[in-house]
Amino acid sequence: MKKHKKTLHFLKRIPYAIFIIAATVIVATSGSLIYDFEKPEPFCGPDIFNPYRHIDTTLCWKKANFHTHTRVEGIFNECEYWPDEVYRRYEKLDYDIVTFSNHNELTEHPFDKELQVNVYEHGYNLLKFHKLVFGSKGINHFDHLLPVLPSQIQFQLEMLGEESDIVQFNHPLHTRSVTKEMMEKVAGYNIIEIDCEEDTECEYWDWALSAGRYSFGLAGDDLHNPDESHRVAKRCSFICSPSAKYEDIKRVLLEGGYYSMRVPDYGNGDWEIKTERNKQQPYIDKIGVKGDTVFIGLSQVADSIKVFGQGHTTLLLARDCNYAEYKMKSEDPYARFTVYFPSGEVIFSNPFARYDASVTDSPVKEKPYSVNTPLSVLFNATLLALLALLVFTFYKTIIKR
Repeated sequence: MKKHKKTLHFLKRIPYAIFIIAATVIVATSGSLIYDFEKPEPFCGPDIFNPYRHIDTTLCWKKANFHTHTRVEGIFNECEYWPDEVYRRYEKLDYDIVTFSNHNELTEHPFDKELQVNVYEHGYNLLKFHKLVFGSKGINHFDHLLPVLPSQIQFQLEMLGEESDIVQFNHPLHTRSVTKEMMEKVAGYNIIEIDCEEDTECEYWDWALSAGRYSFGLAGDDLHNPDESHRVAKRCSFICSPSAKYEDIKRVLLEGGYYSMRVPDYGNGDWEIKTERNKQQPYIDKIGVKGDTVFIGLSQVADSIKVFGQGHTTLLLARDCNYAEYKMKSEDPYARFTVYFPSGEVIFSNPFARYDASVTDSPVKEKPYSVNTPLSVLFNATLLALLALLVFTFYKTIIKR
């Protein structure tokens, strides 16, 4: 009877032990600098930044997917297909560039070292705050298990930006910590992933742009299931690059000479139709700035062309056309095109934004935030004290007893 009581008492302590261990891990991984963020401030200036200023139309366009998962060595896998198998699938669907962005692992190109792109998806956390990290020589394994504070988000972006060429903010629509307030504060990512579903129009991107946080947009499959037609080739980007080599890709990704596309599942599971239709997609024929007017020309007639601006407002709606232009007013901080085609394709351009070319090269604000040293010390000291309390409580109530 006495032995039975001890066993029952032990079983009752298991949930409590699990809670303390979970709390300890969360606290232990919550350390961060605390930042003071500048207030949202719309873009302004006499000039209009043109992300397509350096494109060479004789090179355009190369179809790309940068967010791709494959099978890796070990037991933790998000995809059952090896890199060469995934690459061949995309190659059949008319892709020119495919990079492999496995979680916290650099994956070698399956057959051509000259096409190697060091890119990985960073993040273990419970809120799915993930980033693509381009050009890093190694993996940064630090992550907050529960990044709920804007300062923790900023800390990670700052940390990754210092050791890489490019940082992309992944799938914001599916990141549980993304709020309008957060998007208005944080900066330090070069690219935001176009994560728009059929009933959304990238409002989260406009939250950031309207606050003066400039970034380019890049779409990718976030592929895990290349054998399912509705999951592969559903989002892609077209970059104006002379080759698929990393140095060329890096330059274009940092300059903005690309656009993104949301793609329907042609054939609804019929791979022959899907393969053929992926070779016949509409594309941007011309895009740029003339004076204060932004313009876009298309290879096919679109159902509609929208120009989005400050506060996610529609500045222009043109129907049944393959060309549209919008004269930006002095009070328009930025403008970006979204194009809808009859077959279901949607094109997203990079944003044109106001700035002063005599002062800066782009509308990107360098670090619109500063470290609050006293709060940083207080925050991390509090975490240490809480961590010590949790360890002591675990020892006293679980181990010693």
